[in-house]
Amino acid sequence: MSGIPAKETMEQIADLFKGFGDPTRVHILSLLQQRELCVTDIADAVELSQSAISHQLRILKQMHLIKYRREGKNILYSLADDHVKTILQMGLEHVLE
Repeated sequence: MSGIPAKETMEQIADLFKGFGDPTRVHILSLLQQRELCVTDIADAVELSQSAISHQLRILKQMHLIKYRREGKNILYSLADDHVKTILQMGLEHVLE
């Protein structure tokens, strides 16, 4: 069947959307869509503990939805690429229709 992804690819797509399957992770991604942030700033904005945010960031990193860079003692997080921003925007447009 042409146009239908391979089973492994479909599993990867399903895994990708699992990253968007938690409101806290979507909140974090939305914040990172605006600018780079450290764990403390994210925790303050989401009103959760730093350890809870670190856990969610770990999941988002494993799913390749975010990246990070070290600046001195701080680690700054941002979206992995423009695809993540596009998925967020499309999801928002879809639910607001």
